[in-house]
Amino acid sequence: MSDINSILEPGMLVRHPDRADWGVGQVQSNIGGKITVNFREEGKVVIDGSRVLLVLVYND
Repeated sequence: MSDINSILEPGMLVRHPDRADWGVGQVQSNIGGKITVNFREEGKVVIDGSRVLLVLVYND
């Protein structure tokens, strides 16, 4: 798991680097590198943190 993914906690806002159409998502959980994110336009998605480097959103 990358450094940025390892610090993600529930409530943090992120974007998927390859799925801009999903919009901003809120981290629901981060367990063992599996990050569950609820995206505005896609819904709940489980992401493998070793394969996708999520982008932290500071202000939205």
